[in-house]
Amino acid sequence: MRRSWNGWLWGGFAIALAGLFSYIPIFALYPVTRDTPWANFLLLAAGLALLAVGLLKAYRRPQVYRGRVFGAILAVLALAGSGLFCWAMLYLARQLPASAGAPRVGQVAPPFTLPDQDGKPVSLAELISPAATDVLPPLPKTGGAVLIFYRGHW
Repeated sequence: MRRSWNGWLWGGFAIALAGLFSYIPIFALYPVTRDTPWANFLLLAAGLALLAVGLLKAYRRPQVYRGRVFGAILAVLALAGSGLFCWAMLYLARQLPASAGAPRVGQVAPPFTLPDQDGKPVSLAELISPAATDVLPPLPKTGGAVLIFYRGHW
């Protein structure tokens, strides 16, 4: 009897690799998957489940399916990579200290000047002071500015 390739093993290992290596180029770009990489966790779980099914097939029916040796090696590699990924995301990332110089909610911003969308410099003082016009009397200072800090890409 001719033995066939165990597609469950190779498919599971490919999905586990996709779960490991897709975080930075794909899922870190979006806030919903950046803070908690749930999509990567799902890919890793699916890959490990397929590897387990492939190993069961390889060991229960070795005369039909190949993969007892390579399947065990692939499963150990995928399990080690998944464990390392989960350890880095769930433990190491939470151990990073908070920045002492980061602005806090409600804190008064220091004066600054930044370019706007057209490249013209705009200062914070210009945004919160009333515009001087010849027709209307000067208005009292009434407001403030909302500063939004983007992490990553625009």
